[in-house]
Amino acid sequence: MTTDQRRLGVETMYSVVSATPPPDQDDLRDGLLGEDLVEIGLINVWAQLWAREGLARRDRSLVTLGVLIALGCEDELASHVRIARSNGLSETEIAEVLYHASGYAGFPRAMAARKAARRALGQETQEAPR
Repeated sequence: MTTDQRRLGVETMYSVVSATPPPDQDDLRDGLLGEDLVEIGLINVWAQLWAREGLARRDRSLVTLGVLIALGCEDELASHVRIARSNGLSETEIAEVLYHASGYAGFPRAMAARKAARRALGQETQEAPR
């Protein structure tokens, strides 16, 4: 890992998640199991994928939502719903990703993703009337 790639990864991650980097961004390890996973993600995901010029961040959000729905990764999906909103996707467009994914990833995956997206957007899931 080069320090330039790591720096690009940190800058990209914090700009995409719309957060201010901590003042001591030199080490994001927490001393617990799998602590290097964040460091690996900084290079493999944030520096080598999100920082590429081939797609706009809005488009990367669309792709990421679809992949996370297909994989059934609701925890990551919730984070990326918020990121997608920051990258310019409307709630209507996020709903369309859910609808479209239901045809390819399956209805149960789309329903689980809808629940995660609602939670991420601060919308209470209401049960259907009986």
